[in-house]
Amino acid sequence: MLSSADMAPMDMIRSARVLSSSQSIHKQVYIALLVVADALMLALAFTVAYWLRFQVGITISPDVAPSIEKYLQLVAFLLPCWLFVFMLYRLYDMNLLLGGTSEYSRAFNASTTCMMLVVLVSFSDERFVIARGWLAMSWLLAGFFVCLARFGLRHGAYLLRRHRSYFVTPAIIVGSNREAIALVEQLQQTSYSGLKIMGYVEAHDGEDLGKLLSQNFELPKLGTLNTLPEAVAQLDIREVIVASTALSRSQLLAVFQALVKLPKVEMRLSSGLYEAMTTKMNVNVVGAVPLMSLNRLRIRGLESLWKRLLDCVVIAVASPLLIPLFALIALLVKLDSPGPIIYRRRVLGVGGKQFDAFKFRTMVTNGDEILAQQPWLALELATNHKLRDDPRITRTGKWLRMTSLDELPQLLNVLVGQMSLVGPRMISPEEAKEYGIMSSNLLTVKPG
Repeated sequence: MLSSADMAPMDMIRSARVLSSSQSIHKQVYIALLVVADALMLALAFTVAYWLRFQVGITISPDVAPSIEKYLQLVAFLLPCWLFVFMLYRLYDMNLLLGGTSEYSRAFNASTTCMMLVVLVSFSDERFVIARGWLAMSWLLAGFFVCLARFGLRHGAYLLRRHRSYFVTPAIIVGSNREAIALVEQLQQTSYSGLKIMGYVEAHDGEDLGKLLSQNFELPKLGTLNTLPEAVAQLDIREVIVASTALSRSQLLAVFQALVKLPKVEMRLSSGLYEAMTTKMNVNVVGAVPLMSLNRLRIRGLESLWKRLLDCVVIAVASPLLIPLFALIALLVKLDSPGPIIYRRRVLGVGGKQFDAFKFRTMVTNGDEILAQQPWLALELATNHKLRDDPRITRTGKWLRMTSLDELPQLLNVLVGQMSLVGPRMISPEEAKEYGIMSSNLLTVKPG
């Protein structure tokens, strides 16, 4: 049983249970939107390919085109098959969505698999006549349109996660040592992790995380290993993250046996090499023994080239819409308050190389004077590193921050290769000192 000292406050219990109950609904809605978006993008790809092949006349081979009715029947058959292959590639598995670039590569690989199946059927059945030019264009357009739609949906999900706490899963940390501290601070400072750490369960002979964590974090103790199931049930926890170096082998087995009886709870075990701060680990079976290999970079080789190409293509395709929007926002910023339109922030890129990240200015230029006139605001800023009601933010700036449109000029950083459309949070040289060894994890790939 949980002691009264380890009982979570009622507001925390309500908050955790609301997150647990709502996140499953949010995920189901998101998956449904993905299915609809994929179907629409595939239909668009097939239609544009038909128009390019038979109306514009772009062709790869002199194949005779079947009637439009035959192509409509073909598309009606291909759509569900394509979506089924997407499901096999786990493109509707929330555990593999909303993070990293593997979603886009799997979407492209799934489209390639579908195309190869269609080619195989066309070669094996002479009655199945299909223009190879249309098929090749459909393959390229399907991969591009699907990735573009998924990028847009993911960005929308990130906005909802940041401002409405959608797609956020309540989690607890098991362990109370230095690795547990690193796990908490990394997960809480990474906005795209999708986890809200509700508290920690203390291991025997562990330390008090509440005292060891920096002042930016408040983490309540939720009990010990013996009361872990009760803490999980009380807060309706869905993710249990175990700091492996904080527990003995027998304790790890006991935690596993306690959680295996709870089907809705996902148990995640840290590598135990967290201080290495690598961005990716590969698990390979060698002689029936699972061994981990560490990579310095998450993205390299052809994957890096593909990601760079995708960044440039997406910006080029969206530029007819982005350029007028950019001009409108620049005008609003200029009319709202005197000062420059663009704000430059010195940040760190790959390998710690410094560059200026561009943003639309969202604050007045005399912000220091305002803080000097209102010292209580300066005290709040020094304590919390932010102001609840910041008078320095302009009217246009509030709207830009709420919609994240203030980051639109960073597309220029993407074009010159300093940033990527998808990547970890960028940090300044001052923040890198606060992150300590964790900063090396963020500086192995381009910020996004």
